[in-house]
Amino acid sequence: MELEEIYRQDLSLLIALQILVEERSVTQAAKRLHLSQSATSRILARLREMLDDPLFSRVGQQLVPTSFALECYQQLRQPTGQLIELLTPKAFVPHECQQQFSIAATDYAMQALIPFILPHIYLQAPQIRLEIVPVQQKELQAQLSVKGADMAICRAIGQTGNLQQTFLGKVGVSCLVSPNHPLADSDISLEDYLHYPHATIAISDGVKALLDDAISQYPPRTELLRTPHLDTALALQSVNPLIITVPEGMAAIAAERHRLKVKPLPFKLQSLDYNLFWHSRCEQDKAQKWLRQEIANATQTLLSQTPQNM
Repeated sequence: MELEEIYRQDLSLLIALQILVEERSVTQAAKRLHLSQSATSRILARLREMLDDPLFSRVGQQLVPTSFALECYQQLRQPTGQLIELLTPKAFVPHECQQQFSIAATDYAMQALIPFILPHIYLQAPQIRLEIVPVQQKELQAQLSVKGADMAICRAIGQTGNLQQTFLGKVGVSCLVSPNHPLADSDISLEDYLHYPHATIAISDGVKALLDDAISQYPPRTELLRTPHLDTALALQSVNPLIITVPEGMAAIAAERHRLKVKPLPFKLQSLDYNLFWHSRCEQDKAQKWLRQEIANATQTLLSQTPQNM
């Protein structure tokens, strides 16, 4: 019999056969099937017609299965057991999860957020496998649907209306200077900001446009370097009195790691909304839901501690 022919059969009858063999009674089988006795008798008649075998003979009050019925029962036990396992809702156990996930992230998220998130996740799910890839913000929907990324940590740029999302927090911008910088022990004024050379770290075109717009009425600052990597700017810092403009969370980490000084911007700049995005294809997967929740909880905690959120 071909698969298409099996599809046209009423396979629920085979479940009834399994129960009839186990109960050896139409009355008891009817109770398990939540049917009337007459409806269960009609099912038995349909089974006999479908399988072309009497299936049972009556001995007193008991049904005695034929050899063929017993053979069918043995063959049905494994696949029906597998169906029960397949259709039974399972609780997600992080410690047992071995699933692979792809997370798209901005340079900022890779350097300031994900290092904070990962230990928390792997303590609970030590066997999961993560791939962190650069976010493609202008093609975010395609990246999360057909290009395989499961979720993205970034700002909303372009069309995100068809994506699921949760708010993670606001990200501001700070300045970093070395301990030897002329401004190391004082606040940076607007005049200072415009006077000293700059390096800008892991800031998108949109953020740079906000920066440039905020000081557009003043002479342009001297930006010697734009790079996603702080180490590149630190190498240049040894020969130039740089002011390094960097997202706040990254600034705090870099200051602690490299003994730098964090300074506020000398002008107001709109904070950036960071979100976790995902496609509806991942909406109901229990492992995906767990990972999204863990990322959101950890990131919201971290971003709530940044200066503009305190």
